[in-house]
Parts: sequence; structure tokens; C-alpha cells
Amino acid sequence: MTTQFKVLSLDGLCQKLCENKRTLIIYHIRSDADAVGSAFALKELLRMMGIPAYCACSDEIPERLQFLADGTQGSVLLEEDLPIDYERVISVDSASPSQLGALFTRLRRDVDIMIDHHASGSVYADNYIDSEAAATGEIIYYIAERLCEMGEIDGIPTRVINCVYAAVSSDTGGFRYANATPRAMRLAAKLIEAGVDSAEINRQLFDSKSLKQIQAEGEAIRRLRLHADGRVASTLLPYSVKAALELEDEHLGTLIDIPRSVFGVDIAFAIRQESAEGVFRVSMRSAIEFDVAKICAIFGGGGHKRAAGCTVEADSILDAEAKILEEIYKRMWDCFI
Repeated sequence: MTTQFKVLSLDGLCQKLCENKRTLIIYHIRSDADAVGSAFALKELLRMMGIPAYCACSDEIPERLQFLADGTQGSVLLEEDLPIDYERVISVDSASPSQLGALFTRLRRDVDIMIDHHASGSVYADNYIDSEAAATGEIIYYIAERLCEMGEIDGIPTRVINCVYAAVSSDTGGFRYANATPRAMRLAAKLIEAGVDSAEINRQLFDSKSLKQIQAEGEAIRRLRLHADGRVASTLLPYSVKAALELEDEHLGTLIDIPRSVFGVDIAFAIRQESAEGVFRVSMRSAIEFDVAKICAIFGGGGHKRAAGCTVEADSILDAEAKILEEIYKRMWDCFI
């Protein structure tokens, strides 16, 4: 029997958040600034209401994003014995259970609330999903505003506005992507007026890379491949290269920026093999009216029309590429006419 999950209004969500329940906040693997920022901003809002909360993920916070935790918590990895006796679980920025990794199967019970902004995925809990939001962090800000109006918190603290700004800036590519809507821009202006150091946050997000990350991007350039007369581009990073260079998963998050930045490319994807197993992580981007989320949904993934991801099982990384190209070719020609 299919479980019917409730769609929450913003007021309904805020009323639930105000319930004094020890809370576990979880977010997706291969975490980005939207996931980490949203989780820790929500944790701070709950703390302000006297509600204990703990952020958890199947992956550790990447080094370049640790400033978002700001000393409020150490590791986000859970030991076999959970560190808090939680009464509810809230997920942020996670469109499907598969994005939560091993943590999802380890939970003692189901997720109670999911807060997300992705247009496609698999709903797995009572939810508030705003696909018009540029980032989940944008939703967290609206939650904070509503809690202020309800008298539950007295103002929005610096820690929250910093996390929200980082989340929105990250998911819009520094306000360069199509999801940098007027609403998102107005929010950014409001956050800067409230005291966010936008230049420093953007420096940490976009202009500060470890040597390992730069080496990974160098390999992505070497392995760049063009298809469909240069309108589709891919890059492939097999596990053998990852192991040889001693790269960690957190060093591979910007591989997609290489194929998507090539002049004339409309559809880009990056494939990385994170272990020796035949499992390949795919990131996709589109610069035209081509829905990459539909491609990723075929493989159990999801995301947005112009930015999505999935996991593909294949005999080799070339086979994984062939599977993605096959689905692109089925759908791309109408967009190219």
C-alpha cells in the first residue's frame, strides 16, 4: 500500500517545527553549501526556540564548507549509537531517499518532514517543497521570517543569514545560473543589508580550492570529450585516477564545471567513479530548454530542469557514458532544431 504523505503549507511547517522535539537534521551525501547551510541554519533556528538539534550526513562536511558549521558542531557522521535520543527526523535539500546514502537505512524510523526545492525526485515524508526557490536555504529564510512573525524567535541571527546566503549563492553559481530569480536576488540584497560579508563567502565558495581539487579539475580537462558536433560534452574520472592521485569525494564536486564551460556546449555531464565497484555518479547541466532531470530520473536520480544528478550502474565508465548519451540523443534533437 502506498503511503500518502502530507503537503505542508509554510504556516503548517512552522507550527510543526515549533513542537519541542529533539531533532535530527539530515541532508544529502556529497554535500554542497545549500545542504550544509540549510541544515545548520535550521539547527540554529531550533536552538533559538530551545529545541535540541543535531545535523547528520553520511559524508563529513567538506573542508571548504566547514565555516558554515562555525564551531557549533564537530563531525556530522553518526556512530553506531546515535549521539542524541532524537524524537523526529527532518531532511533538507534531499529530493529522494537515495541521496541520503547509508544514513537513511540506519535511521530507527522514517523521516518525519522533508524540506526541499527540487522539482523532481521521490517524496518520502510529509513535505514542504518550493520548486520556485533558488535553494533550500531560501526556504529556511522564509521559515525564519515566519517564526519571527509568530513571536517564536526574536530576530534572525548572523549565523542563519550567513548560512542562507552561502546556500543561495552556491546553488545559483554566484547568481550566474538561470535559477537566480528576482526573488533570489532580492533575498541576497536583504541578507547583505543585514550584514552578510558576501565577498568573503563567495571567495570561500568559488575562489578557494585545495590542490587536490585543482588536480581533479586538471584530470577532467584531460578527459574532456565532445559529442553531437560539440553541443554535448562529457568528462570521465575513473576510480583508478582517483586512487592514484589520492583524491577524496569532496575534491570531485566541481568536475561538471569543466564540460559545461566549453563554448558551444548546450548539455554537459561529468561521471566519476568513487569506488572500485561498477557504480558511477553523474552530474548533468543544461544551457538550453533541455530537461536533464528527466534523464537522471530514469536512473533513480533527480534535480532541476537544468541541473540534476543520478547514479548509474555499468560495467565500465565508458558504458555509463554510453547510457547517458543514449538517453540524451533520444530527446535532444527537438531542442537543437
